Amino acid sequence: MSGTTAPFSSQASARLAGAPVPERVRHLLQAVHGIAAQVLASPLQLTMVQLERELFGLADKARSSQAQADVYAQIRQLGVHAAEFPGWFLDALADDLARLRSPSTTAGAPAPAPTIPAMTLVTDTDINRDIVLHEMARRESYRAQSHLQLLGQRFGVLAAQPAFDAESLPVGPYALCRILRACGERLGLNLEAQQQLYHVFERQAMERHVELLDRLNILLAREGVLPGLVYIPYLPRPAGQRRTTGGPTTAAREGQSAATPRPLTQWQGQAPAASWAEATMDAMSAPPPAGPAQPARSDPAPATTAATAPTAASMASLHELLDAARQLLAQQLQAGSGGAGAAGTTGGIAGSTDIVQQLAALGGQLRPAGTSPGAAPADPPGMAPRAQAGAAPAPRAVPSQAVMDVLARLQPQAAAAGARRSFGDIQKALLSQVRAEHGESATLSSRDSNTLDLLGMLYGQIQREVRSNGPATDLLNRLQVPLARAAVGDEAFFIRDQHPARELLNTVAESGAVWLGDDDGDPALLQKLGEAVDRVVAEYQGDEAVFAAANRQVQSHLQAAVRKAEVTERRQIEAARGKERLEAAKQLAGRSIGQLCHAANPPKFVQTLLHEAWSDVLTLTLLRQGEDSEEWRQRQDATRRIGEITASGDGATDPALCGQIEEALLQVGYHEDEAGAIARRLSTPGGEDEITSRTELAARLKARARLGGDSRDGADPQAPPAAERTPAEEGFYRQLRTLPFGTWFEFTINQQGDARRLRLSWYSLVTDNALFVNQRGQKMAEHSLDALARLMARDQLRVVTEDRGRLIDRAWQATLRALRALAGGSAAPESA
Repeated sequence: MSGTTAPFSSQASARLAGAPVPERVRHLLQAVHGIAAQVLASPLQLTMVQLERELFGLADKARSSQAQADVYAQIRQLGVHAAEFPGWFLDALADDLARLRSPSTTAGAPAPAPTIPAMTLVTDTDINRDIVLHEMARRESYRAQSHLQLLGQRFGVLAAQPAFDAESLPVGPYALCRILRACGERLGLNLEAQQQLYHVFERQAMERHVELLDRLNILLAREGVLPGLVYIPYLPRPAGQRRTTGGPTTAAREGQSAATPRPLTQWQGQAPAASWAEATMDAMSAPPPAGPAQPARSDPAPATTAATAPTAASMASLHELLDAARQLLAQQLQAGSGGAGAAGTTGGIAGSTDIVQQLAALGGQLRPAGTSPGAAPADPPGMAPRAQAGAAPAPRAVPSQAVMDVLARLQPQAAAAGARRSFGDIQKALLSQVRAEHGESATLSSRDSNTLDLLGMLYGQIQREVRSNGPATDLLNRLQVPLARAAVGDEAFFIRDQHPARELLNTVAESGAVWLGDDDGDPALLQKLGEAVDRVVAEYQGDEAVFAAANRQVQSHLQAAVRKAEVTERRQIEAARGKERLEAAKQLAGRSIGQLCHAANPPKFVQTLLHEAWSDVLTLTLLRQGEDSEEWRQRQDATRRIGEITASGDGATDPALCGQIEEALLQVGYHEDEAGAIARRLSTPGGEDEITSRTELAARLKARARLGGDSRDGADPQAPPAAERTPAEEGFYRQLRTLPFGTWFEFTINQQGDARRLRLSWYSLVTDNALFVNQRGQKMAEHSLDALARLMARDQLRVVTEDRGRLIDRAWQATLRALRALAGGSAAPESA
């Protein structure tokens, strides 16, 4: 261990030496802390050094002398405790390790009885700090997922409990961020300097976190703690494959992939990307389509190495699938050209008329597999070959570089402002220019034409989910030629995961998705997207780094928008939780009064006063003081005393009780005369009052607003009871009560099937109420879980799962399903 860690290692060692764990576990925890000190000591010291440098930089850029003086004050404060920061951090880590088997951290421990927490205000700055630390921990937990899985299992063995997850692991990213916040507060810095500390810590110390986890796994494995443990991630089969219908083989495959897709909880632009390579291979795994043998490809397959073989195989399968679809279409159209059979031509392809038209338009003409746009059509079956005299010259495929050159010249023309061109128009212009430069017999190679046709079909599926009259449509049109160049120039465009060009295409498309409401629009995002598209059109010359840089520019704005949305959402959640606490307090107050009325049976008007006025007093006491407070016990005693006095027909008035009731009613907003009249009736035998009549007092109570608004014990007493749920509705209701906060839903908003996507930010198992916000974190609706379950049973509400989170992934799945349906002549492809 470095000598710099000596001043704080003795305290940490003493803390671990006294840990209430077996001797062997204590020895391992000391070794764990020793490795953590070796790995983190130097980065923690560098964190202080770099933080001081950045604060000096902020001072130099200060806009006023006062702001500069404030930063210098923070630098001086940092210098007082900077040398102690590493010791604080490692001592806190030792404390967490020493509490490994503490009952408060034991998994599965019974949860404490629910209480009504105090109502507090959370400042925006505290929320921002929480968001920064949470996002830092989330990024690191994703980066070190496999290491955390292994170490969580091994720490579970040390703690004699189930495996630790990333949030509870003592050396995990969330634990380190909690320690960082505590140590940052001990430094005495202001909130802005603390946030700067977080960013520096992520660059200096979190970069070593994977190394720390790796060394700890090696240590524990060497010490005999699950030595043979390995991590094999589960890769769920894409949703398109699960929906495939077929024979026993398909059914067995579906049984193996029984895992339900996880609900989507990320914000726009953060949804996990699907693997296009896996989706493509799954689409190819179905039995080959029935039909005639496929002709040999016209262009030779490029030589492949071991590294590019999977990509080449996947692309070859895609080309074969597209060729099969074209060949089947051509044969069916030829067979139906006799007149009587023409009506059933498209019916043989299960009504996939839109895909038929797409293939016809994209390819220029329907052509058998192995031919190119502009090639002479094949002779119909049963006819003699055409005479050679006067026949058109054989088509000659131009090299891909010539196609790229033509597209480069078309790029600025196609991106002209106001130009509305379909992808088929781009292909026609490309072919026309190729023939003008290389002769009438020139055409595209089979590889290039297939690539452009696949991209055109993908574009067609995307445009089905994008508003036709929105600005995103123009941006998508301007991206057509750069994307065509990227696809023709990169063999792995459709196979490689998270291709930069596709990522930008997805970001642009999602900005105009049909499920976005009018209030979801972000003018600043549209401006950033326009700048990114302009940059691609102006600078792209075959280097995909242009797409990556443009997408990073947009993603930085999306991340800032997500942070704002999270802050707005948290405000809405805090308000909803406040309403839940109010409702829970009202229910408890109502039960307390109900028990009194059942036991003492006071007069009816007294019961009304108890439910209308005294209930507000009990509710406010619960909200302010809690159920275990002395004030609540005093209110309970007063309630019992009210029942005893008013239930008896004789006796004397209790002046002390009258004064106590009047004071309590004044605290909840009653006027003095109203509070006095109610107090006299609740402290007098029989509930009588000679000063104020019942009619007058009842009228005043009816005109007065209740605590918490119009809600009365969480339900409208005049509303009819809800109908009993059907078995399907009950199943959805149970599912809703287990969904994680942040799950996205799609609400059907009209008879045409248009959907609106909203986020389930929070729901209460006490009040059964659910809060929904939009993409910007703004509250849009509140529904009961019962009502949501009934909507789901009627297919008017759907949970958005991760496999359907990104628009471009859904479009690719729909494209593959359409090709499989066309090539096999099977049922119509499922709707995207």
